Amino acid sequence: MQRLQAYKFELMPNGEQSRAMRQYAGCCRVVYNKALAWQNEQYQADNTFKFSYTTIANLLPQWKHEMVWLKDAPSQSLQQALKILNPALETSLPNAPTSQNSKRKVNQTASAFHKASKLSNKTIASFYPS
Repeated sequence: MQRLQAYKFELMPNGEQSRAMRQYAGCCRVVYNKALAWQNEQYQADNTFKFSYTTIANLLPQWKHEMVWLKDAPSQSLQQALKILNPALETSLPNAPTSQNSKRKVNQTASAFHKASKLSNKTIASFYPS
């Protein structure tokens, strides 16, 4: 019989890593809020507008040129913020895409770091893009 084992661990980043993680989470919030505003503008202009991850993801390079500091964050994290927004808008009522609230800054931040953890045998090594 196969036994599933879970591991619980806590990250203890140094000051520089902590600042980088907060910066990545902040960039994700900005992208989420900008995408939400863009979706609402499109919906206000045309009520038949269909929400599409691909359409909004194609705007991400343009936003990176407008806000140069977005280039510091991993692109996978920014794309994940857009993927989180897409189903929320699709499942909301057709008349109420504006009912989605912008993400608020709170003490605990969450962000996706793809390819940021390596698992080998029984040890977990985490690293963050620099």
